[in-house]
Amino acid sequence: MTAPATTLDRFLDGRLLVEQPARGRHRAGHDAILLAALVPEDARGRLVDLGAGVGTAGLAAAVRAPGLVVTLAERDGEALRLARANAIRAENGLAERVEVVEVDLLRRGAARDAVLPRESFDRVLVNPPFFAPTDVRASPHAARADAHVFAEGALDDWMRVAASVLAAKGWLHLIFRGDGLAEILAALDGRFGEVRIRPVHPRADAPAHRLLVTAVKGSRARPAILPGLVLHPAGSDRPLPRAEAILRGRAGLDDVDLSDGSD
Repeated sequence: MTAPATTLDRFLDGRLLVEQPARGRHRAGHDAILLAALVPEDARGRLVDLGAGVGTAGLAAAVRAPGLVVTLAERDGEALRLARANAIRAENGLAERVEVVEVDLLRRGAARDAVLPRESFDRVLVNPPFFAPTDVRASPHAARADAHVFAEGALDDWMRVAASVLAAKGWLHLIFRGDGLAEILAALDGRFGEVRIRPVHPRADAPAHRLLVTAVKGSRARPAILPGLVLHPAGSDRPLPRAEAILRGRAGLDDVDLSDGSD
């Protein structure tokens, strides 16, 4: 059987080269890089990217934080093939710090625990499917649909897995859709505290289309809404300098002043 067509795409000013499907499946872009930008450059220990796809977010976090050892966890066979290729790609220089594991994250039991032992990671990245089946027209390609669409209440399942694999006081990093605040808070309740939520606005005059979330397992600290990140000026597709610095990996989300959408 002929392998599906793929593209080689550069991220982080060319420091990360990712092979991904050309069509028919989810393609990584800004979301993966924004999620990785939540990870501080001085982060150390073990990080797992849950539902990693071809590995873009986890690999970007590994580029950003040289002190991390990263696990890419995925169940889809084609995504796993590409993630393994990306993890050992010589241009990325990450082979000694990245492993790829096959696991059905939402299936409880010993089989999952053997691959992702409980309380064994210091940080978790989560870029779950965003949309309810009634909100979008699902792709006819099953793998792409799985990456975008999930059932009501499924975020709670993802947060249950994240809490299970994180060590005490471990860090969760999550990206979710802009209107999902209630779902996020409900899914984190009783598991995570010290929740920090940063809205991401596609343009200066538009509502947030993404929420970037950091939280700490077991903390009881109160939540906070942080200054928003604006990607483009009103009526323009030109990235604002602050957003461009983050998307190119020149800065993290806590490295620049995001309180203003203009320059």
